Amino acid sequence: MRYFSYLSEDQELAAFYKPPVAFTNRSSREVLAHATGAALYTPATRHTIAEDILHQKHEGLVSMVLDLEDAVGDHQVEWAEESLLQQLFKLASYVEIGALPANRVPLLFIRVRSPEQLQRMILRLEERIIYITGFFFPKFTAQNGAAYFSILAEYNKQKTQDAPTLYGSPILESDRVIYVEHRRQTLHECKAILDHYQDYVLHVRIGATDFSSLFGVRRSVHHTVYDIIAIRDCIADIVNVFGRMDADYVISGPVWEYFSQDGRSESMRDERIERMARRYGLQPVTQADFGLVREVLLDKENGIVGKTIIHPSHIRIVQSLYTVTHEEYQDAVSIIDNHDGNRGVFKSEYSNKMNEIKPHLNWAKRILVKADVYGVLHEPENIHSRVAQPGQASYV
Repeated sequence: MRYFSYLSEDQELAAFYKPPVAFTNRSSREVLAHATGAALYTPATRHTIAEDILHQKHEGLVSMVLDLEDAVGDHQVEWAEESLLQQLFKLASYVEIGALPANRVPLLFIRVRSPEQLQRMILRLEERIIYITGFFFPKFTAQNGAAYFSILAEYNKQKTQDAPTLYGSPILESDRVIYVEHRRQTLHECKAILDHYQDYVLHVRIGATDFSSLFGVRRSVHHTVYDIIAIRDCIADIVNVFGRMDADYVISGPVWEYFSQDGRSESMRDERIERMARRYGLQPVTQADFGLVREVLLDKENGIVGKTIIHPSHIRIVQSLYTVTHEEYQDAVSIIDNHDGNRGVFKSEYSNKMNEIKPHLNWAKRILVKADVYGVLHEPENIHSRVAQPGQASYV
C-alpha cells in the first residue's frame, strides 16, 4: 500500500516535495502504527467487502476495520462471523489467482467482542490470517486486557516465520476509563498490560462515542470531542499516560460520525481553520467536513495520529491532513542533523521560529516517520492549487 497512489505521476511530482513510501502489513510496528491513518469502519455483515477491495471502490483506502461489535446486532453475531470469513476467504482467492495484487490489499483489522471471539476467529481464519494486520479490542480494561493479549502473543509465538506479526489495538471507552474516581488507576493498570505485550500493541485508540453515551451527550457537527469537557479531560489523561515518548505508544483519535450525502451543505466560516485546511490542500465544503478538519487538527496538536471514520468521503480529508508540510520537514531534518552537541538552538530555515535541539528532538523524530508514510508537501503552494480538478473538492 501507498498513500495517494491514485495521483498520476505528474500530480504526485507537483504535490510532493518527498512522496510517500510503500508499506505492507509486514512493515515495522512503528510504520504501521502511523500508517493506519483514516481507518474506515464497516459492518462485518457487509457482503461486498472482497469485491469492494478488488475493484477499489473507495479510492485512496489504506486501512479498514471489519466490525463484529457495535455495528452488528446481538442476534447477528454468528451470521456476522460466517459472512466475514466468507469475504476474507474470497479476498484471499482473488490474491491467489492473481486478480488482486497483494500490495493492493489494505491494512485489515477485525474488531471483536471478546477474547473468546478473538480465539475463535484466529483459528477459523487459518492461513488467510496473513491478510489481517490486527484486531481491535473494545472496552479494554485490566479485567479483559490480559486475556486478549495472551491469545495474541500465543499466536505470534506459534506462527510460521514468514507470516506477518498480528497486532492488537485496545480501545479505551469503558466507564472505568472515563469516570474520574477510577480513571488513573485503570489507565495505569491497562498500561501495565500493554507494557508486558508491547511488541504486539499497534496503537491505543480512544472511543469517544461510548464515553459520550455514559453522560447522555453527543457532540454536534459544529463541535469536536475537545469541546465536551468530560471527554477532553479524559483524553488529557490518556495522552499523559500513553503519549509520553518513553511509553512508545501511538494514540489514535475517536470516530467522526457526521457526513453529507450531497456535498452541498454550507460550511461554517472560520478563517483560522480554513487557512489551516488550505495549508494541507483542503477547503472544507460541508459543515460535516469542516468539523472533521477541526477535530483532526486538534488531534494532531495533542500528538494523536489516526482517525476512525465511518464514511468513504472522509478518507481523503483525513489522509491529506496527515501529510507533512515542507516547513515541518525542514525543521525536523535540521534538528536531527544538528543533534551533535555543537549547538543548542538555531533559527528555522523559514526564519519564523526558534528550533531548540533537545526540546524539539522527539517531535522531529515523529515528523520524519510521518513524512515517510504520508509524504512532504511542496511549499509555498499547496496540493489544492496543483492537483485538484476544476469543479472538484480540493482533497489530495
